[in-house]
Amino acid sequence: MNPPSPAAALVGHIALLAIISFGGVPGVLPDLRDFVVGAHGWLTDREFANCFAVVQAIPGPNMILMMSFIGWKVGGLPIAIASALVTFVPPCALAYAAFGFWDRFRDAAWQQRVRRGLTPVTIGLVVAGGFVMAGTGFGWASLAMTAAAVGLMLATRINPLWLAAAGGALGGLGVL
Repeated sequence: MNPPSPAAALVGHIALLAIISFGGVPGVLPDLRDFVVGAHGWLTDREFANCFAVVQAIPGPNMILMMSFIGWKVGGLPIAIASALVTFVPPCALAYAAFGFWDRFRDAAWQQRVRRGLTPVTIGLVVAGGFVMAGTGFGWASLAMTAAAVGLMLATRINPLWLAAAGGALGGLGVL
């Protein structure tokens, strides 16, 4: 049996990530980066980080935008469209199919435990994604900036936009 084409491998992997993702793009960043940059070399670390930064800055469905860009890089417009579709169609179908069951037991103790259990998992995935992006070809200064930003957000009620502006300014000055 022949291995799948790059386009089929990408679209299949995106569909899987879309179904299991918690926390949006940051929740799947480590696996996505390993697959796209590490395993296949379709993007460089810098391209991956820039793609993530751009889709975070653009209003709208970030995960669809990021997967579309990666699909474009791998196989042009048809794969960009396929990547976008598998980003939202499988999870929407799964959510629709499961909603009746989930809603029927919304007050059940087990459902409350599942929700409480998924919260730290989601937070952990998002934090792991942050560390992956901070270490993606940028070095210790970016990791320190990430740790400082997380610390400030946990210790104060600072608006994250100020932290993003500070990171952008430091990057523009060449510090990061």
